[in-house]
Amino acid sequence: MAKFPLDAIEQHIRYHHPGCPDFAISYFSSEIAQRDWRDASLGQAVGITMQTFLRHEMTDYDTLLLLGIDRSEARDRVQPRIDAMLKVWRKKPKAAKRKQAREVDNV
Repeated sequence: MAKFPLDAIEQHIRYHHPGCPDFAISYFSSEIAQRDWRDASLGQAVGITMQTFLRHEMTDYDTLLLLGIDRSEARDRVQPRIDAMLKVWRKKPKAAKRKQAREVDNV
């Protein structure tokens, strides 16, 4: 079993998901740090936690299950939305890009 330190988790998320909002980084880091992870790398733990949160909180996955849709079918239906959100989080926010460009211009 592995436990990951909070600062290492935050650093990992900020590096691999620079577009992830700060409040979400805090939430995910806390969730990951509290859990014992069996046979999972830090990256896998982050991926599992983000996928699970987005599936249950940001899609109609639970509603689909309540309507009697098979679990695998429900996952397949909501996965494109999850992938789209993760894609956004993998990119640097545009405001940060503009700020970096201004800093370079000022040098």
